[in-house]
Amino acid sequence: MEYPKIFRMRQKFDAPTVKDVPAAVRAEVRRIDPGARIKAGQSVAITVGSRGVANVDVIARTLVEEMKALGAKPFIVPAMGSHGGGTAEGQAEILARYGVTEQTMGCPIKSSMEVVEVGETDFGMKVYFDQFASQADHVIVFNRVKPHTGFRGEIESGLFKMMLIGLGKQKGASLYHRAIIHHSFDKIVKAVGQMVLTKCKVAFGLGTLENGYEETAMIRAVRPEEFEPVEKELQKQAKAWCPKLPFKTADLLVIDEMGKDISGAGMDTNVIGRKGNDRVAQPDEWPKIHHIFTRDLTETTHGNAVGVTFASFTTQRLVDKIDRHSTYINSITGQHVAAAHIPMSYDTDREVLDIAFVSIGLTEPPDAKVMWIKNTLDLTEVEASEVFYKEAQGRADLEILCQPRPMRLGADGNLLSFEEMGRAVTRTAVAAK
Repeated sequence: MEYPKIFRMRQKFDAPTVKDVPAAVRAEVRRIDPGARIKAGQSVAITVGSRGVANVDVIARTLVEEMKALGAKPFIVPAMGSHGGGTAEGQAEILARYGVTEQTMGCPIKSSMEVVEVGETDFGMKVYFDQFASQADHVIVFNRVKPHTGFRGEIESGLFKMMLIGLGKQKGASLYHRAIIHHSFDKIVKAVGQMVLTKCKVAFGLGTLENGYEETAMIRAVRPEEFEPVEKELQKQAKAWCPKLPFKTADLLVIDEMGKDISGAGMDTNVIGRKGNDRVAQPDEWPKIHHIFTRDLTETTHGNAVGVTFASFTTQRLVDKIDRHSTYINSITGQHVAAAHIPMSYDTDREVLDIAFVSIGLTEPPDAKVMWIKNTLDLTEVEASEVFYKEAQGRADLEILCQPRPMRLGADGNLLSFEEMGRAVTRTAVAAK
C-alpha cells in the first residue's frame, strides 16, 4: 500500500515562562505571609500528585524549604486518588519517579490509602480526607491548574480537584465519581472543596500553569478564602495557553505513547477531541479525528492504560504491557469503565496502517489527512501528511522543518519513533549546511 508522504513542523505557542522557579515559589509564598498562620514546631502536609507537572520536584522542595524557614515540620503526602494501583507503596513509587523522595526533598513522605471522614454535604455525600494530612497542623494544596479531561466548568483540574480526588484517596475519589451520575461536577467540586477548606486546616494553595511547551508559565499562591475566584481565573488562563494540534480535522492521528504521566485520561481529551465521547468529537468539539492509532505506553505509567479506548487501533506490544489491576481499578474508580476497553490490536505498525487507511471512506491513502505526535503533552513538533503542506506554508504559527518524505518503517514492520523521525530531519539539515 502507498502511504501519504509526511513533513515535520514546529508550532509556535504563546509561551510566557518562569525563568527562576525556586525564586518565583519563594516570592509567591512570602507574598501571602504564611507565618501568620504557620508557627514554629507545627506540622505541615504538602500535597504532590501523580501528573507530570513541570518542575514538580523543584517546586515541592522549595515549599519544604520555605516551611523549614518558618521553623515548621513539613512532610509530603502523595495525593492521587486511586493511582499507583491504589496502594500506599505504589503512590510513593510514582513520586520517586518524579524525583520526589525523602532524600531529595529533605523531609518525610507519608503515604497511606487510609482516610478520615470530615463531614457530609448538604445533599448527603460524605467527605473523606487523607489520614496523614488530617493529622497535620496545616495543609498546603499544590497542583497544576489545567482543563479537565472529562468535565467542563469554571473549575476543572487544579486545587479543588486535589482536595477532592487527591486527598480523598481511592475511597473519596470513587465516591465523588459515583456521585457525578446524580449531581453535576460543579456542584460536587464546590461542596466538597469548601468543606475541606473549612474543616481541614488548609493553610494555602500553590497553583502552577504551563505553556504549550510543558514549561512552568505561572506560579500563584492562594489564600484559603480566595481558592474559588482565583482558581476560576487561573482556569481561564490555562485554557488560553493549552497546546493544540495544528489542524482541525484528520483521517488518522498517530500517537507514539500514552500514559497516566501524560494525562489523567492517558491521552488528553482536550487535544484529541474526545472529551464528550470516547470515539468521536461532539458537534462543538475540535479537533475532529476519524481514527486514532496509539502505538505504546510510557514506561512511567507502569502498565496503567486507562484511556486506551480513545484509540481505534493499537499494537500488541502496548496490549502486552497493560497492568490489568491498575488499569481496571483506575477506570472503575473514575466511573469510566469503558476507559479500559482495548481497541483492535495488531503485531506491527504496518498492519495497523493498512487497516486504518482502508477505514477512512473514499479517500485514497496517499491523500489521507494524517497527523503524528509523540504524545498529547508534547505538541511542539508535529508530523503531518502532504495534503496539509500548502496550508502550513501560509501560517505564521508554523515553522516547516522539512519537505514531505515517506513514512519510514523498519524491517520489523514498525514505524520509526516520532523522535527518530525528528533526529533524521536534524541530520539532514546539518548535512545540507
